[in-house]
Amino acid sequence: MPTSSEATRGVELVVATRNPGKMREIRAILANLPITILSAEEAGVPDVHETGATFEENARLKATAACTATGKMALGEDSGIEIDALGGRPGVLSSRFAGPRATDEDRNREILRQLAGVPPRQRTARYRAVAALALPDGRVFTAEGRCEGLIAERPAGEGGFGYDPIFYYPPYGCTMAQVPAEKKNAVSHRAKALAGIADILRALLAEEQAA
Repeated sequence: MPTSSEATRGVELVVATRNPGKMREIRAILANLPITILSAEEAGVPDVHETGATFEENARLKATAACTATGKMALGEDSGIEIDALGGRPGVLSSRFAGPRATDEDRNREILRQLAGVPPRQRTARYRAVAALALPDGRVFTAEGRCEGLIAERPAGEGGFGYDPIFYYPPYGCTMAQVPAEKKNAVSHRAKALAGIADILRALLAEEQAA
């Protein structure tokens, strides 16, 4: 008879993203769970258009689409940065506001351009993330995470991805791109959202083992 760890080792979770930076973080944050994590490419999940008006809507769209396409439980995540001096923008448009072909560097440059002349105390911002877990039986669970910080006056650091070079995190005294991945994953918006999903996954796995 297989042990509980052997039984859960075959559980697969499909992550509905093609972003390598997100996949690295998700795999690291969920590494302690006895599951196999598959990327969208590995699972053959088609692209999903982010048509939702909120992070939660987009996360649910991606999770349910991946679950439907594969018949496996699936994780969808949507995240972005909200800048108070810009009225909360770019928000859900964080990956697209500078144009469909813009690079991370292009987006950071545009944010800094729009904040030119704004004093440090008024450059408050936050990362927000919502993760959704869709199950083949139709249930969908969500969890949210936030990380408060400031927009730096210039990029700094070579780590992370996205807006990390300009997102200054006061408790660390530097940008998110200047800290090791494990330190970022201890406090990031994505880590907090995934912590909630991890708790749900543990409960589901326990239910499965007890059945």
